[in-house]
Parts: sequence; structure tokens; C-alpha cells
Amino acid sequence: MRSTGPLAALAATALAATLVGCSPASDEGLSYEDSPLSTYLASAYGGDMSQEEQQKQYEERQREQEELMAECMAKEGFEYTPNTANGGMVFSGDDIVWEPEKKDWVEKYGYGIVNSPYSEEMGEQTGEEYVDPNQEYIESLSESEQTAFYETAYGVGPTEEEMSEDGSYEYSWESAGCQGWAQHELEGDDPWQSDEFADLRDKMNELYTSTQDSPELKELNAAWASCMDDAGEPGFSAQLEAQQSISDEQSALYDAAYGDGSTPVDTESPDFVDPNESPEMAALGEREIELALADLECRTKTSYADESLKIQFALEEKFIADNKADLEAFKAAAEQNS
Repeated sequence: MRSTGPLAALAATALAATLVGCSPASDEGLSYEDSPLSTYLASAYGGDMSQEEQQKQYEERQREQEELMAECMAKEGFEYTPNTANGGMVFSGDDIVWEPEKKDWVEKYGYGIVNSPYSEEMGEQTGEEYVDPNQEYIESLSESEQTAFYETAYGVGPTEEEMSEDGSYEYSWESAGCQGWAQHELEGDDPWQSDEFADLRDKMNELYTSTQDSPELKELNAAWASCMDDAGEPGFSAQLEAQQSISDEQSALYDAAYGDGSTPVDTESPDFVDPNESPEMAALGEREIELALADLECRTKTSYADESLKIQFALEEKFIADNKADLEAFKAAAEQNS
């Protein structure tokens, strides 16, 4: 799956979430939700709102954005029906059970990548196959017109030179087509992307790197890797690599089916095979569970969840103390912009 760039209003919160990753709750009760930096920045982007308030805000912004997008597309000579289902769904915390530290959960979902509880929830709530309201119009266009439609709607994808090694890239609303323009109209200039906070962005990126390279985490990863070797799962030097290996293989299956996104794929063709229903994806799901169970056992033996969160949170606390003035300035700018 490829990201078309985060919503500007969620940029800082997303970055905080990147720092804590998907670290599971520890046996002692620590959770990535306790991240000092994530908690510190959350209020600037509505993180203190109730689930119901967030859902209502999301739905209203989605409706307004799609209406603006339709206006933009019309000016460019294309028809576009506002798609309020475009952009995903927001589930309440009670809808999804995410327990990667429990063996019975891992036996069913692995890492939650191929066989995800989110996919189950979406299927139960949807009840019927999703239909893009613009699909019929898009199919009426020639191949070149379809390419122009997508580029106008979402912009031209980044080049290889613009993408980093992990597949991410610097998002700019100006190059994100009508969708980017509509988002910017609603949300304004994101202070996180402004030159004023360039140094803070760089420091936060350095914080992520320093966390991964810290002597304490390297020692913890070495103990975990040794356990994995003994369990017959060699080749990993850090715990995150195990989960990432499954994600990479899944992405390869999607790429094989859909290409690089530059050319529309005829999913109605008898030759098209939905990667989610392929034997290769089923085999990957089985492999995921096998690997995740070995990973879980080694995390348990090394107290990985608790120890990694302690290391991370200590570095975040120091970061907040060292950059208090810049963080306060950013919070003030974000709250004023929201």
C-alpha cells in the first residue's frame, strides 16, 4: 500500500506515533499510548476530544473536502461525485481488540497484517461490497483520460529520487492534485511543515534514529535476536525487522497485482487475481502467524515490550526537556491553526 501523504492536521500526531511505532502494551501495563511526546502533542490536534467528537469531526471534514474536490475537478473538466467513503473509516477503541502480547490473539492474527482484526471489523460494518460512485464515469474514459483523471484528482506520484529508502516521501499539498487543494482549503497551512519548525522536525527525526541506535535498545535487540536464532528464525538483528518482513512481502504481492500505480489496472479482467484472495497471500498469512509466535515467545523471554518502552520514554522525556521552548511554540501555532 502507498501513502498519498498524511492529512496536514494530523502531521504532528502521526510523527509522534511514528516515534512510538506499534509498540505493544507491556506486562507491567506500559503502552505506546503513554508516550510522553505523543501525549504532549496530542492536545494540539484534538487528541483530547472524545471518540464521538472525533468521529463527528472526521465525517464533517470528509464531506466538506469531497465537495471541494468535486468543485476543483469540475474546473479541470472532469466529473466527480463526492465520495464520503473515500479516506477510510474510524473505529472506536471498543470495536477492535488488539492484543499482540497474548498467544491466542497471535495464533489467530499473527502481527495483524494479513489477517487483520481491522479487516474483520470493516467487513462486519460494511455488510456489502464497496462501490466507488465515480467508477462508472472513470470506466467511460479512455486510458489516457483515466490517467489524466487520477493525476488531476490526486497528483502525480513521487519519483524514485523523491522517495526515501523506506518508501516515504515529503508530502506537499501543491503536488497532490484536487485532493491536496481541498485539504489545504479546509485546514490551511500546516505549521508542522513551515520553515519556522524545520529545526524541530530535524531534531525529532534524529530522536527516532537515536532511539533505534541507543546502546540500551541494541543490547535488548541482541538478546531477542539470539532467542530467535535458537527458535529457528535467524536473520533478524532487531525485533521490528520480523514484522517488517511480513509487511514487505505483502507489499510485493500488491505491487505484482497492481503495478506501480502509473497505469490503471483492469480489476474486472478475467486475468486479474485479487492479491488478497491469492494462494500466495494465504501462505503469507500462515507464515506470519508462525513467525509472530516465535517472536512473541522471544519478546516474553526478554521482557521486550516493557524494556523497549522504558528506553523510548526516557529519551522522549529528555527530548521534551531539551526542546521545551520550540515544542511550546509549535503547540501554540497548531492550536491557533486548528
